[in-house]
Amino acid sequence: MKALLTLLAVLPWYEWAALVWFFAAWTGYARFAKRRATRQPSILASTNRVRREWMLQTTYRDVRVVDGVVVQSLSTSPSFFASTTILIIGGLLAILGTTDKASELVQELPFAARTSTLVFDLKLLVMLMVFIYAFFRFTWSMRQYTFGALLIGSAPEPKAFDEGKVSREAFADRAGGVMALAAETFNDGLRAYYLSFALIAWFFSPLVFAIATAVVVYVLYQREFQSDVLGALNRG
Repeated sequence: MKALLTLLAVLPWYEWAALVWFFAAWTGYARFAKRRATRQPSILASTNRVRREWMLQTTYRDVRVVDGVVVQSLSTSPSFFASTTILIIGGLLAILGTTDKASELVQELPFAARTSTLVFDLKLLVMLMVFIYAFFRFTWSMRQYTFGALLIGSAPEPKAFDEGKVSREAFADRAGGVMALAAETFNDGLRAYYLSFALIAWFFSPLVFAIATAVVVYVLYQREFQSDVLGALNRG
């Protein structure tokens, strides 16, 4: 209990309020988006339908080289972000080793909040946790794309589907579901990247941090539920 009180005393109440708002907005929007997608088309839900249709078309092809190339292409995005995230994590750990100089540098920026080295370290640790979370999501997305590639590689020949030995619909549901999970996991990592920009605002003031969090969530909503590409996907 004493340790908790000591931790709470590190930051003023309004700093903690801004941080709680950040994580509440993040998790709240993730749940909202998942539920809203059941009533209104979203980017993820719309592309998941395309993924299922893709897997259904795979059952008609004798040669599935194109499908393997597409899976490899899709997996390059989480691979790129995972590699980039490792570099960011390394950079943040390096800054934690020289927080005195880094804190002085940040405080020289216009409108930057004047804080102690301990508070600066805490803000860096929060940002570090966000990128560690993103790294795990990106790498898990890569593995899920690998599982999808295995399903495509082990798919029966079109003749087996034609003869009714294997259900095309069942295969499309299973393989398309794995691809959809890989895309959803990748989307989680991207959200962490977006929200990390809001965290940067925390170095200026808790009010700017709270406003930046709301702005980022709004941008995420617009792109996921109101974007032009969503209209193009659902057109026709």
